[in-house]
Amino acid sequence: MNRVSWQRLKTAAPFLLPHFIGFLLFMLGPVLITFVISLFKWNMVNQAHFVGFGNYRQMLGSDTFFGIAMLNTLYYTAGTVVIVLAASLGSALALNRGIPGRALFRTLYFVPNVSSLVAVSLVWLWIYNSDFGLLNNLLRLVGIQGPRWLSNTHTAMPAVMVMSAWTQFGFFTVIFLSGLQGIPRPLYEAAEMDGTNPLQTLVRITLPLLSPTTFFVLVMCIINSFQVFEQTFVMTKGGPAFSTTTAVMYIYSTAFKFQQMGYASALSWALFLCIFSVTVVQLALQKRWVHYES
Repeated sequence: MNRVSWQRLKTAAPFLLPHFIGFLLFMLGPVLITFVISLFKWNMVNQAHFVGFGNYRQMLGSDTFFGIAMLNTLYYTAGTVVIVLAASLGSALALNRGIPGRALFRTLYFVPNVSSLVAVSLVWLWIYNSDFGLLNNLLRLVGIQGPRWLSNTHTAMPAVMVMSAWTQFGFFTVIFLSGLQGIPRPLYEAAEMDGTNPLQTLVRITLPLLSPTTFFVLVMCIINSFQVFEQTFVMTKGGPAFSTTTAVMYIYSTAFKFQQMGYASALSWALFLCIFSVTVVQLALQKRWVHYES
């Protein structure tokens, strides 16, 4: 390291050190501690007993409930990602056309993202109420008897998906809108002169040039969906019949309801490895469809 680089490091160190210390104390440190805890049987009251990788063997062997929770999480993730991508991209395309009041619509779309997720879940709990909820009352106006949305094993998870997508799509709409506004206008003018229709312009110009933004939205949406907790905890408590119990909710119940902190820590590491693996696969596959401007 030359003298100039060393001087720059000494200048930057006082500003970087607080963040670095905070990262060690409040992020990396607790993560490493959970791995140590995952090697023990511990209920937070009695003395911990070292079991090595026994918690991991239990998770992979006899715990069928965790497998169900992971399948529920994958189902939720797949549905939510599709809804969010379609809604946010569609909204961004509409806003990018220069409609009147675009700034107002952008703000309104973003409001659910900054609202308390617990409060929003309570509002949607009322909307989905089978007796006096807004949704079923609207369906009655057209002669349709709405189901018990959150009490039916077939409709509970889709209902949670729609609610979650509503809270997220506004944020990703703004991201997509930023990506759309970064596409050079002369490309559209050239396509218009060549006589392309709107669908051809969307497929051949907009979507390829928007692929880096789409990739970012896809990764963030999948990571958020794997960590879903507040919605199912407030709206369904994991029911009915375990149909909305997600991985994070199962970890929470294992730790704080059944007081199996060691096993819950092992489950947390399993979820982390799952998210990490999915992200690595996405990074590997993005070279095939993500096009960066040179």
